Amino acid sequence: MVIEIIDILPKVSATNVEYTYSNSTLALKDVNLSIMKGELVAIMGKNGAGKTTLIRTFNGLIKPSKGNVLIDGKNTSSQTIAELSKKVGIIFQNPMHQLFSNTIEEEIKFSLKNLDLSEEEIQTRTDNILKNFNLEKYRKRSPLSLSGGETKKLAIATIFCRNPDILVFDEPTLGQDAREIVFFTNLIKEEMDKGKTIVIVTHNIEFAMQHVPRTILMADGGIIADGPTRSVLNKEFLADKTSLILPQITQFNRALQEIGIQCPPNINSRNEMIMFLKKHLKSMGIKTKEEA
Repeated sequence: MVIEIIDILPKVSATNVEYTYSNSTLALKDVNLSIMKGELVAIMGKNGAGKTTLIRTFNGLIKPSKGNVLIDGKNTSSQTIAELSKKVGIIFQNPMHQLFSNTIEEEIKFSLKNLDLSEEEIQTRTDNILKNFNLEKYRKRSPLSLSGGETKKLAIATIFCRNPDILVFDEPTLGQDAREIVFFTNLIKEEMDKGKTIVIVTHNIEFAMQHVPRTILMADGGIIADGPTRSVLNKEFLADKTSLILPQITQFNRALQEIGIQCPPNINSRNEMIMFLKKHLKSMGIKTKEEA
């Protein structure tokens, strides 16, 4: 069996990357990472840690001052933004920053213009993406008329219609209600099933703990931790350094430990904690309400 080299290379890699803004602010310093095909990764840290600057290097919006960023083994410095946009799709925190057409339909079509598609193919893709995102009824409306959740959905649709291999989301759950977060979560699962590589910049520690296997923590422009999400985010000193608030279930776990109840370290959900407490109470001869 022949294995293409591209399949064993990281989809995204950064080597000794630094970036300095024009005002001499060092936004990235000695960043090294590799993200493989099909991975789902969270990048977390406090505001100003360098998260958004880092993801902007993935699609060429920012070229490193030092070091190299490679997409599929090819240096971003040797590629145009238009070339990289076919491989890397970024949905930014404020969707209005990437929407400027008069109608929702025109917004999708504009996003497809650089893909060398026929007018018929562009129309077909536009119709399909509007249907998949439940935006058909808004086809002729202005993006400015949409609600916050619908605007975010449209911004995602303008990227998904291009079908890039790498999807990058900047704070996708911010300001979203429970229904919209479920929609986003299902969307991510569908794209993972297609073998897409997904990077999520987020402050939502609960979302990361539940859905993202790997987390990269950033502080002061550098990476301070990179590993399994539950392991990384349960370390209190890392949470303190990045100003992240530990999940409520983790805080409760530690409160129980302070009074002598030792919980398994891998408890990270409400149901897991309930099951543990039921067993613990039973071992002490105490009946729960449903057993009484």
